[in-house]
Amino acid sequence: MPQHVQLELTIPGGMRGRRLDQALAELLGEYSRSRLQQWIRSGEVTLDERLPQVREKVMGGEHVRIDAVIAEQTVNAAEPIPLAIVHEDAELLVINKPAGLVVHPAAGNPAGTLLNALLHHDAQLAGLPRAGIVHRLDKSTSGLMVVARSLTAHKRLVDALQARTVKREYLTVVNSVLTAGGCIDAPIGRHPVDRKRMAVVSGGKEAVTHYRVEERYRAHTLVRVQLETGRTHQIRVHMAYRHHPVVGDPVYGGRLRLPKSADAHVIAVLSAFRRQALHATQLTLEHPVSGETLSWQAGVPPDMAQLIEVLRNDAREHSSD
Repeated sequence: MPQHVQLELTIPGGMRGRRLDQALAELLGEYSRSRLQQWIRSGEVTLDERLPQVREKVMGGEHVRIDAVIAEQTVNAAEPIPLAIVHEDAELLVINKPAGLVVHPAAGNPAGTLLNALLHHDAQLAGLPRAGIVHRLDKSTSGLMVVARSLTAHKRLVDALQARTVKREYLTVVNSVLTAGGCIDAPIGRHPVDRKRMAVVSGGKEAVTHYRVEERYRAHTLVRVQLETGRTHQIRVHMAYRHHPVVGDPVYGGRLRLPKSADAHVIAVLSAFRRQALHATQLTLEHPVSGETLSWQAGVPPDMAQLIEVLRNDAREHSSD
């Protein structure tokens, strides 16, 4: 159902000289500035009983009345898709997304997505942009995602992601043996030839990835990654850029790599792993309403756990080579 918003407030004297939209965005932190601008333009905001302009300067002391309707933001259907809910309260959900689940409907995936599952779990999410989804994981990446359940939580979580205060850690298995961890600071943008791919390119958006070695195997490494930014395919692109592509990555992974003299079981497991070995294992953030620092962890799913165990056993068996 559409949400009806009715508010009245007085502009503080200390805001004299500020633009109306700026003042309202500061006073009404639960609503985005773009939404407030839309309400002003559509006549849903009055300033001293008249219709103001978005860029109008306030003097302080003006009476503001807002009488607006927040329409449902999505026409996507609710679908009974199981969700692995790690945390749930009135303001947010934390989901452990399985590999293979698309986050948001698009041309190739009009239904059967996380968004459709969220609408089935909570119909009120239809009133939020993208049903409360504030960040994404690739279809074949598993792990933790946070979803907003209110406008206040949505705005504050988006702001926190932009301010880089949300901490996200991943586990990934990469091709090659890393000697040490490090930091990759290389801009990412669309590939200059293949527009469906991303690449490290001059003039791209800032992208910073921190990584450290968790375990070394004979031809692979288990790596823990922390994102400072959140660009599309960032970990996959950065690791490939450093010549350590993610195992199973169908876009950036390159050819299959095997340990020397690997037995049939090792070859079979590596050959059968057809999605990127990438899992969002830890999520830490400040609760958007209480301000409490919260953290969640999710162990790697069975397919990735099997891959790690097989590579670990192979390394043990050849430790004296």
